[in-house]
Amino acid sequence: MGVSIGDTVQIHSYKHNKTIHRIWKQTKVLQQTSSMLVAGNNHTKVIEVTGRKWLTKEPAICFFFKDLWFNVIAMVKKSGIYYYCNLSSPYVFDGEAIKYIDYDLDIRVNPDMSYTILDENEFQEHCKKMNYDEKIIFIIRESKNELIKKIENQEFPFQKDDVSRYYQNFRNIKKWK
Repeated sequence: MGVSIGDTVQIHSYKHNKTIHRIWKQTKVLQQTSSMLVAGNNHTKVIEVTGRKWLTKEPAICFFFKDLWFNVIAMVKKSGIYYYCNLSSPYVFDGEAIKYIDYDLDIRVNPDMSYTILDENEFQEHCKKMNYDEKIIFIIRESKNELIKKIENQEFPFQKDDVSRYYQNFRNIKKWK
């Protein structure tokens, strides 16, 4: 199923055991190609599995990939572009939402491209608790290395000009929708 530029969709994050983890209530589709989907949101409601609800604080451009085991959220703040990277399954879109499995490991990237790897303990814990098979563990570890290389080399989507262009498209779509 495809979507069109300007469509409003949800984002659903699941855990390996198929339980819902987090829902973003609305995001605007900015681009869809055969290999990725780019979306944008701002002050969107997020619902946690615990029932906690909150609003995102700043505009975000979200990059989801069909063949890569991560997604990237570029948060546009006054102090610069910050990135939050989720090690995850490739996304699927089922007509209702952009969906992926969150595999715990995250990388937070600052505007100066320094980064921090997060949730290594959670990944280790869930490897056992949710019985990640060796193939998944290998893919996630390799994808983490691939993601770090992209960050260090400032490859797409870690390029300020690309994020700025998508952010401007997001602002334009919000004006006419």
